[in-house]
Amino acid sequence: MSKKKELAGQKFGRLLVLYDTSERKSRGVVWHCLCDCGNEVDVVSGHLVSGNTRSCGCYKRERTAEANTVHGMSQRGKGKYHPVYETWHSMLQRCENPNDDGFHNYGGRGIAVCDEWHDAKIFIVWALANGWQKGLQLDRIDNNGNYEPNNCRWVTSKENNRNKRSNHLIIFGGRMQCLADWAEELGINECTLGSRISRLHWPIERALTEPVRR
Repeated sequence: MSKKKELAGQKFGRLLVLYDTSERKSRGVVWHCLCDCGNEVDVVSGHLVSGNTRSCGCYKRERTAEANTVHGMSQRGKGKYHPVYETWHSMLQRCENPNDDGFHNYGGRGIAVCDEWHDAKIFIVWALANGWQKGLQLDRIDNNGNYEPNNCRWVTSKENNRNKRSNHLIIFGGRMQCLADWAEELGINECTLGSRISRLHWPIERALTEPVRR
């Protein structure tokens, strides 16, 4: 068992760590913290150290309220908002709005947006400094991880689709690739290849090697 890292007395964002609650969760020690706003909250050590949790929740509420007000970089409907704002808004919706069509794949699975990215301006600054270009999409490196700087990047739609957790990975000839990559390499339509495997239940070798009838 790894040695406990002493966090008592340290400050993480708005949270001052007071003491070890003696409770343990999958990610480690649960610490009792005092927030700058006066609230007290218990937080797992991994969330504190990674920066994923930096307040009792007051920071998130403040940033969400601010996002609903008019400000220079994200003014919706006025022709003044930065294009990255739409990405930011969609990210929050699918993680925090149960009525959003994509919520079950994100917030419903426990995927969250880190506290600092609840500020649209901070997200936009990060995007511009980390490779954003028009046409690129926000992608999480670990599909089970949260939206936070260390787990996000900008990719093409093709790369984004290939990183989806629903991708069908196929091993053939000692190599593993997703269905889209095999289809591109072999010159077989992706839908045709998928149908051979999922609907017709062909063995992998036959599905990947039998010529397509023209």
